[in-house]
Amino acid sequence: MNQSISRKLLHFLNEDQVITDSSSLERLSKDYYWYSPVLKEMLDNKIADCIAVPENENDMINILLMAVKERIPVTVRGAGTGNYGQIIPINGGILMDISRMNRIIEINDGSVKVQPGVKLGLLERKLRDENQELCIYPSTYMKSTASGFVCGGSGGIGSITWGNLWDGNVLGIRIITMEDSPRVIQIEGEELINYIHSYGTTGIISEIVFRITEKIEWQQIIVSFEDLEKSLRFAKAVCETHQFKKRSVSTCEWPIPSFFKPLEKMIKAEKHIVILEIEESYFEELKEIINQYEGEVTYTIPSEQYHKGISLSDFTWNHTTLWALKSNEKMTYLQCSFNLNHYLDQIKLIKNRFGDEFYIHFDWFRSKGELIPQAIPLVRFSSKKRLDEMIEFCESIGVKIFNPHTPLLEEGGWEEHIDSVLKIKRENDPYSLLNPGKIGVLLDI
Repeated sequence: MNQSISRKLLHFLNEDQVITDSSSLERLSKDYYWYSPVLKEMLDNKIADCIAVPENENDMINILLMAVKERIPVTVRGAGTGNYGQIIPINGGILMDISRMNRIIEINDGSVKVQPGVKLGLLERKLRDENQELCIYPSTYMKSTASGFVCGGSGGIGSITWGNLWDGNVLGIRIITMEDSPRVIQIEGEELINYIHSYGTTGIISEIVFRITEKIEWQQIIVSFEDLEKSLRFAKAVCETHQFKKRSVSTCEWPIPSFFKPLEKMIKAEKHIVILEIEESYFEELKEIINQYEGEVTYTIPSEQYHKGISLSDFTWNHTTLWALKSNEKMTYLQCSFNLNHYLDQIKLIKNRFGDEFYIHFDWFRSKGELIPQAIPLVRFSSKKRLDEMIEFCESIGVKIFNPHTPLLEEGGWEEHIDSVLKIKRENDPYSLLNPGKIGVLLDI
């Protein structure tokens, strides 16, 4: 089948824009789905028939026109840094690699317009050179692309202040539909909810406008604690203070810090840690809060070294899972939202039930202005049955689970607006060819 597809693509694409060799197909058809042993078993053998590499919007439209006519599935690939198999082509077909569409179109005061394949690390560097910065970006920002973040992500560094992608951090997107006659439409405002974190199932992005903000001089800090509860209370206090700006607040229960091998000289054994990015000129005010909770500053990176060499954000969000997997292949993770008023009680119940099978890791953020104790706990994997028991128990005590062990959007905790997304998908993708198998289906793979 791939030879037939590639011949049709070569009618309007150059030879270097069509990839068919088996090693590239295997490599580019995968993301970091293997963080989940459940997804690894489910998706290991899924692979594209052909890879198309558009260089402009017109190439995108022509690829979609051909694919619609031949009823060939199309899945879009950014940098492949997702964790849920977002870019894995379950039904084969064309994998659209948008890496060559990587131009920064224009920078304005408070906004930046980019093509979908722009690397967020390069974009952040360019913005900081012009005294601005991204409001939010993922911990994988050095590799992640703009559209990969919008379609497959949700929040990240900066979310403690600016919230998630749908909290006004995406101002607009340009979408191509997958119909007999593809439409190019501009999406803004409340309609964005149907495209953000939809895995490219409702349309293909050709341009994005991000909200940006003034550049801040950020200091990176590790604060260590003997007591887990004090580390959590300290993190909450930092999140709630209005004394200074903050970009990241991440809490890690020991032994999670022991997995951070590049930081082993800066990590104290048996200590729980809070990783911070705060406005550097307010370090003295931070120390007052540290003293209240009996913490100890054990490592700092000054602002002049920001994003030069190792960054502490490399040990936050789902990077913690990567470091754990490098240390122990039996580790995996969950994604949860705890209750701000009861999170300590919920943690005690979980620890009493699962002990050292469940390690606490919070990346605090705001959603619609509300502070959320968001967690990506590390869990020891023994079986899917045991993993399901953990999920069921967490939900029974009021911990919301966003299940990372399924490729289906509606099973991953996004059911709140799934009906609206499905309605738009039917309008924009009437033949269900955009990344099939990720929404509105019963899994049989």
